[in-house]
Amino acid sequence: MLIHPWDAPTEDAEWQHWLTRHDFGQLTVNGPPGEPPLVQPLHFAYAPDLGEAVTHLARPNPIWRAIEAAPAVLLSVVDDYAFIPGPWQAAEDEPPEHGVPTSFYAAVQLTCTAHVVDAPEAKAALLQRQLGHFQPEGGSAPVRAEAAPYGRQLAGIRGLRLEVREVRAKFKYAGKRSEAVQQRISERLAERDAPGDAEARAHQQRRLATTRRR
Repeated sequence: MLIHPWDAPTEDAEWQHWLTRHDFGQLTVNGPPGEPPLVQPLHFAYAPDLGEAVTHLARPNPIWRAIEAAPAVLLSVVDDYAFIPGPWQAAEDEPPEHGVPTSFYAAVQLTCTAHVVDAPEAKAALLQRQLGHFQPEGGSAPVRAEAAPYGRQLAGIRGLRLEVREVRAKFKYAGKRSEAVQQRISERLAERDAPGDAEARAHQQRRLATTRRR
């Protein structure tokens, strides 16, 4: 992923905060020689204080053999995207038809070492962490290795602990454009109000405010 200086996070807290609210991504694992990578969509719970994410998958999933052969994996998350028409991006001294269309998006890629979790007690603790993230209001029985309702089902899954080795983050929201052009784009996003436009506009305005404070 190419990251220009104007698209880079202003600080680690920017991507960390974003990632705690975007917990569905794609896990990419190297395939066998000559074969494409394996890509698995999944929910995960990220813990910045521990430097890891946890998830689980069904035991028959073919990704396990690939992980055991090559535990270096990539967890990719992309969201808050919007298509930006060319005229919106035209410089102030250019005719609108000379503007070039682009995409806005936020993306975080975590390069990880994958650790497979098979011990029943460890799997139960991992699932409890996920429940605590996705269902903080409670309402479900605790996850215990030897108790209903989860105990008998643990054999059908394997846990996965993703130890984060490197983070690459990008917030592509016209950071290299003048403030006047960025404000024009923000106004057009508000007028169009298509899915994703409000989130993209919020990112753009937040990053503009950060730039002004510098």
